[in-house]
Amino acid sequence: MDSIAVLTSGGDAPGMNPCIRAVVRTALFNGKKVFGIRQGYTGLLQGQLEEMQARHVGGIIQQGGTVLGTARSRELYTEKGQEKAAQIFKDSGIEGLIVIGGDGSMRGAQALSQHGLKVVGVPASIDNDIWGTNMSIGVDTALNTIREAIDKLRDTAASHRRAFLIEVMGRNCGYLAVMAGVISGAEVVLIPEIETTVEDVAQAIESGYHRGKSHSIIIVAEGASIKAQQLANSLDEMTVGFQTRVTILGHIQRGGSPSAFDRLLATRMGVKATEALIEGQSNVVTGLQGRDIELLSMDKVVNNQRAANLEYHRMCQMLAF
Repeated sequence: MDSIAVLTSGGDAPGMNPCIRAVVRTALFNGKKVFGIRQGYTGLLQGQLEEMQARHVGGIIQQGGTVLGTARSRELYTEKGQEKAAQIFKDSGIEGLIVIGGDGSMRGAQALSQHGLKVVGVPASIDNDIWGTNMSIGVDTALNTIREAIDKLRDTAASHRRAFLIEVMGRNCGYLAVMAGVISGAEVVLIPEIETTVEDVAQAIESGYHRGKSHSIIIVAEGASIKAQQLANSLDEMTVGFQTRVTILGHIQRGGSPSAFDRLLATRMGVKATEALIEGQSNVVTGLQGRDIELLSMDKVVNNQRAANLEYHRMCQMLAF
């Protein structure tokens, strides 16, 4: 294999840039050409390929986002789009591809592998919803962003005797919400994996109030069955003691300089993916297993979904007392 390409796809995640850096420099160290694909799968289908050298990735290890840009592409999920992508690689002489992204990105990578391209995936998703890896790139940084926001909101909540409802990302997986609940001392955590009623939340808030608590923190995953604003409207009518306020953290969770953990994880995964591709491996995804970076079957990764660890949810409920 003489040349490979790398792209970032789907939602951006802190740590994508350190991973790009690791891919480019590992490939160059091994005497291979490496191409960066701009704007994800959309850029691929537009032929936005650029040969990269070591200096192209200098000074990016501390940057959030992705210097290659990212975009989603419906066209790639069609047979015609996949054939077009395969032809672009063939015409460019590129023999392998590393895809850095989330669940949808891995599905796109799997589709390309079925058209003869050697593909290795690297999980990067702040939701931590990719099966087979303990942590995806970007999760640690996002969790620290949430923790910092909640710490600040708690100061105001306590000063004004309020219940703050804080919405965090997590459409299908409540990992961020659960872990934020544990490390921030939340009274209630709502996640997609567990059905929670308005009455349950109201009871928890009132119970805390009668035990002398000066405020209440409720963390709501965006995929929870009850939306934050809907919950706030109901609680104002059902509870006494605390007024409710809603804060939606939104895309701030995706930004920022990657943490030390994310920089190291991204670098290790980028090196592992590149070396695997150079060795001729394909249709695999890097995954953190214990302390080691392992290669997982891409078919298994895309056909399974990671859920939040409900033991942490139980722990959060117990410690909220």
